[in-house]
Amino acid sequence: MMKCPNCHSKDLGKIGVNQYYCWNCFIELSIGGKMIHTHQVEEDGSLSSLDDLFDEQERKLS
Repeated sequence: MMKCPNCHSKDLGKIGVNQYYCWNCFIELSIGGKMIHTHQVEEDGSLSSLDDLFDEQERKLS
């Protein structure tokens, strides 16, 4: 089971192919290879990367 690297919640909703949304902390997650990429949804609907806030070990799929 995948967990959010930010809040560690398992309350994730699937919003697309390899794309998820954390209902606990409201960030978008996408899967690329064996890595989770994190994004903040901006007011205009664009995405800003949050990957630099987490080390690779936290974002690695187990």
